[in-house]
Amino acid sequence: MTDAAARATAGFRSAYGAEPAGRWAAPGRVNLIGEHTDYNDGFVLPFALPLRTVAATAPQQGERWTVRSELSDAPVEFGAAEVDEPGRVTGWVAYVAGVVWALREAGHAVPGARIAIASDVPVGSGLSSSAAIEAAVLAALVDLGGLDLPTERQPRLAQRAENSYVGAPTGIMDQSAVIRCREGHALFLDCRDESVEHIPFDLDAAGLAVLVVDSRAPHRHADGEYAARRTSCERAAERLGVPALRDVAVADLDDALGRLDDETRRRVRHVVTEDQRVLDTVALLRASRVREIGPLLTASHVSMRDDFEITVPEIDTAVEAALAAGALGARMTGGGFGGCVLALVEADRASAVAEVVTQAYAEKGFAAPATVPVLPAPGATRLD
Repeated sequence: MTDAAARATAGFRSAYGAEPAGRWAAPGRVNLIGEHTDYNDGFVLPFALPLRTVAATAPQQGERWTVRSELSDAPVEFGAAEVDEPGRVTGWVAYVAGVVWALREAGHAVPGARIAIASDVPVGSGLSSSAAIEAAVLAALVDLGGLDLPTERQPRLAQRAENSYVGAPTGIMDQSAVIRCREGHALFLDCRDESVEHIPFDLDAAGLAVLVVDSRAPHRHADGEYAARRTSCERAAERLGVPALRDVAVADLDDALGRLDDETRRRVRHVVTEDQRVLDTVALLRASRVREIGPLLTASHVSMRDDFEITVPEIDTAVEAALAAGALGARMTGGGFGGCVLALVEADRASAVAEVVTQAYAEKGFAAPATVPVLPAPGATRLD
């Protein structure tokens, strides 16, 4: 039983004076490679983390939902009238209300429920803490209500909750990863048709680990800059006469770039080359050449830093320090302007690499980062 599972159970007992009917868990995720490609109809390669969000849940009479989080002082309750009007339920509980709303919008008879949430996924670190909440609650409500919602359809519904109810313009990657990932694998996702392939990513057998570094950097202008990058990509696709930047082939890139202004040129170059890096990484992993993906990870970071311009000094410092300490490759993961770095490291060197990164932060006067070595974990599941 994970810490989050134990805390969710304790929270349920404290809030409701009873035992939950069950506990459902969903992981955070990191994206191994493929950044800002999702909303360009491109390719991504995330994997699930062993860090999980757990929803201890039991049925409740009527169309009422009561939610308790370890991050809040008291449970929050809402009913059908509030949930059916996007914008009335706000704050962290909007992620839960959004799932209820999306299910109802899709025609499902959503059971009333009492929910207690606990999480080991850091909030605001780019590890999809919001998608983990959505997926854990969605799994609980689907099971409790006996709803006909196959796993492959759940990511789109969870994304709708976040896009249309919460108002966050995320792509389909986060929800797909936290719901559909498998242990020991990365999820190769085509964001255009939502097809997936589970790619073996057996780090343990290769004597490797992924070191996740939470930069602890405050997100600087993240929402506005994210929207600006997305708008720039959409305008570029229109200018180039393609449905999305995914449709610009690497072989045609130079010609395409010649038709754009300097800033847009750099944005497009990142997306097109990043899609190719995902495909190259998948090819290496299929061939069990795990160690050889390191340079692709580092090239991805350079592209995000120089062409897409979404890194910050803390992030760049973590990447540079990890590489100097012997990481096979390192890159920022997530939307940018803060968040996390991942480094592919020898498993027995993870602590040493973490120490070098922490020392580099100290030398620059940054707040100390949090570091954890991880292996690919399973997606959303019922614990009991």
